[in-house]
Amino acid sequence: MKTILNIIWLVLAGFWMAVGYAFAGILCFILIITIPFGIASFRMANYALWPFGRTIERKPTAGAMSVIGNILWIVLAGWWLVIGHVVTGLALCATIIGIPLGIASFKMVPVSLVPLGAQIVPTQPTADTR
Repeated sequence: MKTILNIIWLVLAGFWMAVGYAFAGILCFILIITIPFGIASFRMANYALWPFGRTIERKPTAGAMSVIGNILWIVLAGWWLVIGHVVTGLALCATIIGIPLGIASFKMVPVSLVPLGAQIVPTQPTADTR
């Protein structure tokens, strides 16, 4: 089921959201000081292409530099990516089939706003799915 959802997601929203993240990453690589933001943006572009079966966790070792970096990210690119996820999520929720995809788009909002100090990890299978 994850594969089917990922393919539908890729066609309807994933490609365009990944392009947005990649564009933000390229802009961040222009200045040397924003290269960590670019790396985080490319990591999120990868997640935006194929989100089902993976989740976001906060790194327990993220410190004050992550907080400062996230504040800068919000100002530079975070709001635009959040707007993209909200608009995409609302459009996807317009149909019954798109509701799970819209929910996935809304789940990406927090990490698109504050990506530093987060990591993408595979979801753990539950006893029902084994």
